[in-house]
Amino acid sequence: MGHLDHAALGWLTPALSYVMACIGAALGLRCTVRALGATGRSRRNWLVTAASAIGTGIWTMHFVAMLGFSVSGTDIRYDVPLTIVSLLVAMVVVCAGVFAVGYSRDRIRALLLGGLTTGLGVASMHYLGMAAVRLHGDVHYDPVLVALSVVIAVVAATAALWAALNIKSPVAVTIASLIMGAAVSSMHYTGMFAVSVRVSPSGAALPGATAMQFIFPLAVGLGSYLFLTSAFVALSPTTGEREASASAQRPVESVAP
Repeated sequence: MGHLDHAALGWLTPALSYVMACIGAALGLRCTVRALGATGRSRRNWLVTAASAIGTGIWTMHFVAMLGFSVSGTDIRYDVPLTIVSLLVAMVVVCAGVFAVGYSRDRIRALLLGGLTTGLGVASMHYLGMAAVRLHGDVHYDPVLVALSVVIAVVAATAALWAALNIKSPVAVTIASLIMGAAVSSMHYTGMFAVSVRVSPSGAALPGATAMQFIFPLAVGLGSYLFLTSAFVALSPTTGEREASASAQRPVESVAP
């Protein structure tokens, strides 16, 4: 059995992955709050931004954490197409959950269905990402820990959607994001602790790309997207601010020649 190290770079990757999960959650919550206060195309656009932020945050969290994953006795490579599919899965399922909550009249039913769908999708993203790992040996999973990781994913997703519906203030969003980041990280590492590897030493070249060739640049790009989108959301006026501004301008417009 190969020795697995989940933090080969020390606490850098667990800490950074947690930060990325929190940023994605915070941005997603703020965008959902904006969406619930908007209508028409504006609501749709805010929900799409929320879904992309949460999905990107979760995926980036997973693969930043994977930068610190190593197995003694073998190199590790990543299947590029399958890794990209895992990103698309994260985006699509989170989008489905967010839109269910954003448009449904029955909020409780939408919350439960959206939480289940999104949680299963997040777990699928995680295990698709693990299926993209290429190494000299066979990967096995502890079914109990796998099931536990799926339960954590569903609970975390449901809590995230509930927070999106019920939490409005920036301070509450920040606290909720810290909790959600911890939940997503817990799901990831529970799934990783379910992994065991039986190494089969070989001199053959592994297919795929190294983490630094592919995962790191993509994670940096997606992380930059989160930061830039966060800046946009922070600078964008809320619905209330736009209404107040329009109301303040009406008297001026009425007396204009």
